[in-house]
Amino acid sequence: MLAEVILPLPLYSTFTYVVPEELEEHVQPGSRVLVQFGKKKYYTGIVEYTHSNLPQGYEVKPIMALLDASPVVRYPQIKMWRWIAEYYLCSVGEVYKAAVPTGLKPESESYISFNKDWELPDDFSPTDHEAMVIHFMEEKKRLKISEIESALKIKAAAKIVNRLLEIGVLEIDEKLVEKYKPKKVVYVELCCHQKDNDTLHSFFDLVNRSRQQEKTLIAWLDLSGWMSPTKAPEPVEREKLLSVAGTSPAVLRALIDKGIFRQVKRVVNRFNTNDAPASPLLSPLSGPQQDAFNAIKEGFRNSKVTLLHGVTGSGKTEIYSHLMNAALADQRQVLYLVPEISLTTQLTDRLRKIFGDRLLIYHSKFSDNERVDIWKRLLTTTQPLIILGVRSSVFLPFSNLGLVIIDEEHESSYKQYDPAPRYNARDAAIVLASMHGSNVLLGSATPSIETYYKALTGKYALVSLTRRFKGAELPEVKIIDMRDQRKRKLNKGILSDPFRKALRHTLEEGQQAIVFQNRRGFAPVVVCTQCGWTPKCVNCDVSMVYHKNTDILKCHYCGYSKPLPKLCPACGQNSIETFGYGTERIAEELHKEYDGFRVARMDLDTTRNKDAHQEIIEEFARHETDILVGTQMVSKGLDFGNVNVVGVINADTLLNFPDFRSNERAYNMLEQVAGRAGRREKNGTVFIQTTQISNPVLDYVKNHNYVKFYESEIEERRNFAYPPFTKIINIYIKNKDAASADIAAVIFAKKLREVFGERVLGPEKPFVSRVALWYLQSIMLKVEAGASMKKVKDILRKLYADIAGEPHLKSSIIYYDVDPV
Repeated sequence: MLAEVILPLPLYSTFTYVVPEELEEHVQPGSRVLVQFGKKKYYTGIVEYTHSNLPQGYEVKPIMALLDASPVVRYPQIKMWRWIAEYYLCSVGEVYKAAVPTGLKPESESYISFNKDWELPDDFSPTDHEAMVIHFMEEKKRLKISEIESALKIKAAAKIVNRLLEIGVLEIDEKLVEKYKPKKVVYVELCCHQKDNDTLHSFFDLVNRSRQQEKTLIAWLDLSGWMSPTKAPEPVEREKLLSVAGTSPAVLRALIDKGIFRQVKRVVNRFNTNDAPASPLLSPLSGPQQDAFNAIKEGFRNSKVTLLHGVTGSGKTEIYSHLMNAALADQRQVLYLVPEISLTTQLTDRLRKIFGDRLLIYHSKFSDNERVDIWKRLLTTTQPLIILGVRSSVFLPFSNLGLVIIDEEHESSYKQYDPAPRYNARDAAIVLASMHGSNVLLGSATPSIETYYKALTGKYALVSLTRRFKGAELPEVKIIDMRDQRKRKLNKGILSDPFRKALRHTLEEGQQAIVFQNRRGFAPVVVCTQCGWTPKCVNCDVSMVYHKNTDILKCHYCGYSKPLPKLCPACGQNSIETFGYGTERIAEELHKEYDGFRVARMDLDTTRNKDAHQEIIEEFARHETDILVGTQMVSKGLDFGNVNVVGVINADTLLNFPDFRSNERAYNMLEQVAGRAGRREKNGTVFIQTTQISNPVLDYVKNHNYVKFYESEIEERRNFAYPPFTKIINIYIKNKDAASADIAAVIFAKKLREVFGERVLGPEKPFVSRVALWYLQSIMLKVEAGASMKKVKDILRKLYADIAGEPHLKSSIIYYDVDPV
């Protein structure tokens, strides 16, 4: 029997391995196996399928070890991996690497150690080579297999190690290889059976002289339910017993020494499955919400995908809760996708009150052990559960998926940029749902142009919610001309006069404010005023941003950093100054301007640890913070009832981007951040500071008119043949040598034009043409929306194969970004 194994490598094929006879009954599709790849490396692979077609021309290696008793990946997941690899033009190994938590993928070069608990079986008679390995490992303790092979001069070391692994003499060193560590809890058990009253009485006789020991024994009997006539006693956690009994570990140790208790360690899931509420505490829907809920249910009867276009603050989350409750009642699982970790933070408490421990959270700020626990729980249950998570949640092993909700579906955060697979979680989730026969609800106040087009043309059902919850009004939007403000000297630093006064009035009234600037750091521009020197990243073609808090210059592309020099390195003068405003500088100036009021900042720099999002949001929700300054994190779906004013410091950075989606991104961002204001009784006000007051996007935002914006944008897309009327694939060529990157791009573009003609645009240098020492070139391929994407991708692969041997291409890396956003 042979197995096709997927390895976590950027290689387009699977690899064939022999399944050892003793493993044939156990190896299945989705099984995790340890295999040798090349001469010295060992990887954890996933079996895609088994067969009996022996490949010709090379020796097939055996699977070294089966790592689990049952598969860790379901068949629909592998099917999904294949679709992602095919559609987004990457390898299935890259999808596997991204999909499975690190804790389920041992290191590529596995370490082997001697099992000190091993006992020699009576029937074990090692060969000479096996005996050599045993004695050598007993002395050395821990080595790579390649090191054993080299030291002992044994060519078949991998095979010998595999046999010794099976017997138990050796083991894979979990310290380095198996990153996942299960959570273990110490339980206390009574050393007698439930009906053995005589022994129980003898235990009480043993403790009658110690009040603390007697208290501990009574507490254990109470916690375990020992006296119940219908149920077996439940295990009691050691820490809980000590807490309830009010005794010390020394008292428990004395009871163990007397033979009354014993301690046992058990592996438990980190996510408690108990205490889910019997009946969810759902809030009743308003009239418009109920109409939308009914329309969505009707939409699901006609189309598997429905778009809910609801204005900001219309109560979409409440509708989602009722839909999730209906799915759980049907014993189905729910995937609830949000674009930012900050949204999972705010939604968790809200949904936990309704659904209890049937709600699981999954995102990258969780430890790897926590993510593995969620993975294993979904793998072993068909219980109705809700997974609230970000884009990587689409890879989880759902068994009974009934509903997928994609909130803020327009968000570019759903798109993975680097590394591969460069997938869009929104589109991948729709495919995932179709594989499970599930319904999909897309929700947004500002749907993507492509999604709204599909809804209007009948591919998706469309439901509109045009009123805010409880009749709250959409905020008034004021466009502030910063050129005029500066000309008349009305501005004070970054703040226009109208915004500064409104902010002061809001704070004095006991209300809160949000200030938005889509640049983090202190100052984006650092320059010597004498000679014009500016600090550039050594790895990328970008200027470095100054972070005052740490007094460093930092590249936001590769992470390179260095201290801000005291003197200009070019002219030696003390004339280095900083210009522009990042969130750090804005927060500092607001502290000075509004002394006595509390200012918090939410950006990538302040939310690096697991709980940072939650702490910042909870403090703002409890009104322990008056002003929240942030990047795009503050624009996405956050719900605060006391925010009366929102300010956009510089809208120009959103409006001046050289990309066909720039208008869409600008409208979405501005409308979403505006939607944070006035979400309850008081009407909110939004101040947008700009030097481009005549830009039509601002007029659409001012009037909250998405439909008019869509009509304008779709006409422009039609005229210039952009999505949804075409499909776009951006092709990137990168090389450590600039000239080689240029030549390779020209060669590939010429080859593409032979087939695709004028559909090929470029090559050209991207906006940032060097990142982390790699020089970049890009080619845009536009194909008709109705074209077969499979054929297009087959052609791309064939064209590349035809010229792959050309020296400049051979030294270059080529990758594809399908449906860029």
